Amino acid sequence: MKFLHTSDWHLGRQFHNVSLLDDQKAVLEQIISYIEVNPIDALVIAGDVYDRSVPPTAAIEVMNAFVNQVCGELKLPIILIPGNHDGAQRLGFGSGRMRESGLHILSSFEDMINPVVIDSDIGPVAFYGMPYNDPEVVRHHFKQSVISHDEAHEFLAQKIGEHFVDGQKNVLVSHCFVDGAIESDSERPLSIGGSDRVSHEHFTEFDYVALGHLHQPQKKGEEYIRYSGSLMKYSFSEQHQRKGMTLVELDESGFKSATHIDLSAPHEMRIIEGEMQSIIENAQRDPKPDDYLLVRLQDKHAILNPMEKLRTVYPNVLHLEKPGMLVGVEQEMAQAKLARSEMDMFKDFFAEAQNDEISSEQEQALSQIIKQLSQQ
Repeated sequence: MKFLHTSDWHLGRQFHNVSLLDDQKAVLEQIISYIEVNPIDALVIAGDVYDRSVPPTAAIEVMNAFVNQVCGELKLPIILIPGNHDGAQRLGFGSGRMRESGLHILSSFEDMINPVVIDSDIGPVAFYGMPYNDPEVVRHHFKQSVISHDEAHEFLAQKIGEHFVDGQKNVLVSHCFVDGAIESDSERPLSIGGSDRVSHEHFTEFDYVALGHLHQPQKKGEEYIRYSGSLMKYSFSEQHQRKGMTLVELDESGFKSATHIDLSAPHEMRIIEGEMQSIIENAQRDPKPDDYLLVRLQDKHAILNPMEKLRTVYPNVLHLEKPGMLVGVEQEMAQAKLARSEMDMFKDFFAEAQNDEISSEQEQALSQIIKQLSQQ
């Protein structure tokens, strides 16, 4: 039995006011291409289908087209749960009717204890969806004195366990922060102070646990308790992460293997460091100049219109940092900069503004002006 584990699509996300929807469409097309040539039994989405609870129309249209192709044309069931970015009730609208077409949206506690059962070559496999919920919601719905995310997930996992059927393999789909796992800058915190952490030990009775929320692919606690990671990079902190989906295989004994399958967006997110002239020269040999970039300039002098200069060679520079300037540098370097004379600083400015060196006559005139101002 094989299925694809994905999560954290965040359809409709913007990054530094740039829409990522075209990149997301390109990645989804890669998933469809994989499904077309590889036999699998289901596609799992472990939450955060959209980037916000009321997604933009364009994002809904992309998801609609994807579902029509996968469930309608390829006849592959999709099993998904809402994450903390999704609106569970909106996402779950009409889910009862959609099940008949192969789209299974497990968005409520009632759905949670009624698994999607798929017949396979190893027998029936039950997919239980644990939709994201704050501890307050669990406490109110079940009249239980749970306080933390950990207590809530322990209770919900036990609740699901009561519905296990002999002879079935059991897969859990959950959206949470397993304690000790690695986070990224692009994830929205579930709470403050670490109270959102959940122990992996609550999930050990399942044959596989398909996790969502954290954007880096990783396992935690056991080989079969895994995050697939997000479909693509959503922050510069993720520049070195391998993005993709996880191919999961179960056999008669339970978990057999999990294989990462790379997915690549048209625009990668990268950080480039160096001095302005060096960056511009290196851009001529850069095979992907259209990537989304954070540039850290190491120049120690002021540069006029640095973003404009950079975008002549890198059109998608989205953020600029200047660690070489006074802000954020070591105290000794800052003191050295402050020790420079007004004349030195004006020469730097003049060279940037006029693309030329100051003449001796201009330097003499400027020296007189500085002297007059210092005497006032």
